[in-house]
Amino acid sequence: MAVHDRDRAVVLGGSVAGLLAASVLADSYRSVVVVERDVLPSHPDHRRGVPHGRHVHGFLPSGLRLMEELLPGFTAGAVARGALLGDVLGNVRWYLNGCLLRQAVTGLTALSASRPLIETEIREAVRRRTNVTILDGYDIVGIGTTPDHRRIVGARVTDSRGEGSRVLPADLVVDCSGRASRAPRWLTDLGYAPPDEDVVGIDLSYATRVFAIPPGTFGDDLFVATTRFPGQRRSGIAQRLEGGRAMVTLAGVLGERPPTDLEAFTAYARTLPVPDTYEIVRAGTPLGGPATFRCPTYVRRRFERLADFPAGFLVLGDAVCAFNPVYGQGMTVAAATATALREHLRAPAAPDPLRFFAAQSRLLDAPWALAAGADLALPGVTGPALPPSPLTGDYLARLQQAAVHDADLAAAFIRVTSLVDPPAALLSEEVRTRLDQRQRADSSPAG
Repeated sequence: MAVHDRDRAVVLGGSVAGLLAASVLADSYRSVVVVERDVLPSHPDHRRGVPHGRHVHGFLPSGLRLMEELLPGFTAGAVARGALLGDVLGNVRWYLNGCLLRQAVTGLTALSASRPLIETEIREAVRRRTNVTILDGYDIVGIGTTPDHRRIVGARVTDSRGEGSRVLPADLVVDCSGRASRAPRWLTDLGYAPPDEDVVGIDLSYATRVFAIPPGTFGDDLFVATTRFPGQRRSGIAQRLEGGRAMVTLAGVLGERPPTDLEAFTAYARTLPVPDTYEIVRAGTPLGGPATFRCPTYVRRRFERLADFPAGFLVLGDAVCAFNPVYGQGMTVAAATATALREHLRAPAAPDPLRFFAAQSRLLDAPWALAAGADLALPGVTGPALPPSPLTGDYLARLQQAAVHDADLAAAFIRVTSLVDPPAALLSEEVRTRLDQRQRADSSPAG
């Protein structure tokens, strides 16, 4: 039931995080305005403000569950547009260390669709909220404050089509403007300390092509994920899309540059340790040209460590933590962050930025540790040292090797990487016992 005990909220950025934040805010504010730089398409289509949107996307099971809580009917609407559903282990080929994890039904549903389809379904659901307005085609110029700079009271925006500027008064401004967020600079200009930044230097490069594929090319699977492992700088993921298409993204790190020319792209796919992705490319008919993406670094801004912060201002999504996109965590974490915002807004008091940042940081810890930990294990990747963890590289390697033959261990591992269970779940007595049993069986003469 809507509360509507506050007046207006302004959301900066109309991508997934911004749209989900707007939906949550609509339960507590009489009006919500989403400001988006792009002129938004009326149908699923790529847009300039999502440079990563032409590459593989999907909702992890935990994200899909949260989406249904935030926007009931999202899954059915996406499927009606052509999205595909499947089991996150039973219908995904996970190749780790060049070996296929044992496929099995887990009961955890993953969604496969193009980014434009996903974003369009979310946007249309948010537009149906009668107190939400999406103001597209506007550049965000800055934020307005009280004379003492203690409170943010609005946002200054300019029509990118040359129709002038305007000030949007607000009780709350929420920055969801993504990796290029100017929040740190705004804070500095107002006399506040900017957040510390944890920066991981990965030098990631993507090349992606879309293909029309014959029926049955994937079998019953939705994704084929061939991950990077020690000694490798290349990886790939093939995704079955709506409309009888496949999207294939090839990735390289630390100087690896996947080619875009079709012949070279196909040859690069053939260098992966298993042939599945190459076979999909070879079977497909190219649709359109290639797309590329560079991610030299990814960043976590530590807003939760600030001692002082202006009232009436929150920062969410990639503006706080921009993950390595190869792990597919972004949209799921955006849904989790929106859920945390919803819980925070249920308190009768005005939003407390520092308290919210602390809650947001706690939910970022696990996905950040999974992504940054895997990347920092690769010689040449730079970044901050992570807290010591009992999940050592040796333990994970043994677990992954055993999971090639053991469906229960494969499911336990995928539940963690899908952000359903915390990493500590892999250290449970049940998992350790199962791992020991599997290793003894594999090392016995009969094994």
